[in-house]
Amino acid sequence: MTITKQTIIGDILDTDNSVAPLFLAIGMHCLGCPASRGETIEQACAVHGTDPDELVARLNAHFGNA
Repeated sequence: MTITKQTIIGDILDTDNSVAPLFLAIGMHCLGCPASRGETIEQACAVHGTDPDELVARLNAHFGNA
């Protein structure tokens, strides 16, 4: 799976829920909320004041796309 800022969080978690700690580490503690599962990485990072490019890089490293 290749992650971009437009990738939906729920799709990522459905593919591999072991990435949840990457979201939790930057303050995204609402992963179970139906609304958050429909957000893109970019939308969620905007709400939480975090860098979407950094999260995308970490997720792609996890999925072997770095």
